[in-house]
Amino acid sequence: MIRIVSIAGIAVLLLASCALHAQTIPSNVGPTAATMPSALQNVGFEPPLAGQMPIDLAFRDETGRSVQLREYLGQKPVVLAFVYYGCPMLCSQVQQGVVGTLRMLSFTPGIDYEVVFISFDARETPDMAAEKKTTALSHFRRPGTESGWHFLTGSQESIEAATHAANFRYNFFPKTNLFAHASGVMVLTPLGRISRYFYGVEYPGRDMRLGLVEASAGKIGTPIDHVLLFCYQYDPSAATYSAAILRIIRLGGLLTVLGIVAGILISRRRDLRAASRDLRQPVGTYTERGAH
Repeated sequence: MIRIVSIAGIAVLLLASCALHAQTIPSNVGPTAATMPSALQNVGFEPPLAGQMPIDLAFRDETGRSVQLREYLGQKPVVLAFVYYGCPMLCSQVQQGVVGTLRMLSFTPGIDYEVVFISFDARETPDMAAEKKTTALSHFRRPGTESGWHFLTGSQESIEAATHAANFRYNFFPKTNLFAHASGVMVLTPLGRISRYFYGVEYPGRDMRLGLVEASAGKIGTPIDHVLLFCYQYDPSAATYSAAILRIIRLGGLLTVLGIVAGILISRRRDLRAASRDLRQPVGTYTERGAH
């Protein structure tokens, strides 16, 4: 019975955590297209949930080896981001954001999930990719995870097919030799479908963890992760996990009922123990002693 009460207490704490985080959801996700500069009018990133990534596309990894996306799929979810390695600012921030977030998680690249960066600049080389991988691993600071990080380059045809499937749009400006592009990261299922995506250059550890747990169909994660998934639901419009208010209310009602039932059972058990002791107690006999 004490164990039941303890479990209920833990669930209440998780419920309180859900309610607290519900107050931190942003009210908007950025400016509308009408207010964007002309150079950014055709730039965007709106991945279709459950959309299939073309897993047979040919790329080269950081060693120059010819690879296909399917090599990183099949068993584990994949964290995938589009960048270009010669980017002077934004792409480096995306890579740093991915590394920093994944470093906070207990999941291990190469064992629990894979990390894939794809350059959308067809001029870039495996040597540039290798340099970026070295930088990422030095910041990740977890030896033995090298096999879980992949930095790819490819032909314009492969790049266009991959970015089109993810609805990742960018513009190239020859005068500056730079790209205008959006920033974000996707989480793919082991079958290569887009399960979740997150915008910007910083990704909350909670969101990334829940995204990986969901994409893996429960193959990774702890029981607490699954309780949190009951409290939170993914909001595609904000690209983040928000508290599921109705679920929390239902969970709160369920916990209240469980608490009442537990209290009744404890009280009943005490009454039965007291009655049992009374039955086992010997009845005293009284004898009258006559005068002699």
